[in-house]
Amino acid sequence: QVQLVESGGGLVQPGGSLRLSCVASGSIFSINAMGWYRQAPGKERELVAAITSGGNANYADSVKGRFTIFRENAKNTVYLQMNSLKPEDTAVYYCNADVSLGYGTSRFGGQGTQVMVSS
Repeated sequence: QVQLVESGGGLVQPGGSLRLSCVASGSIFSINAMGWYRQAPGKERELVAAITSGGNANYADSVKGRFTIFRENAKNTVYLQMNSLKPEDTAVYYCNADVSLGYGTSRFGGQGTQVMVSS
């Protein structure tokens, strides 16, 4: 129906940057909110950032000032620009999207991309 594919993860040194991308494809009428979550080993999944279709964004306190979420609606794509990365940012990052299918709205998620911050 709808697939979300994340990319851009990898290994980076503390203080470095990464940009994650998430592309949605399939039977999409429109996409409402999109967001990024992360899950570190042994921890619960947490919201990192979310953005509405109009561009209003909110962030977890732990990433404010370092991460930026933005989207390209025409490409059904959401990005997460991560700067000043810290070891505690190490996690699997997942995107999700609230997708209007024409007959209703459902939330879809991706498989995740690993981010490791280490020297």
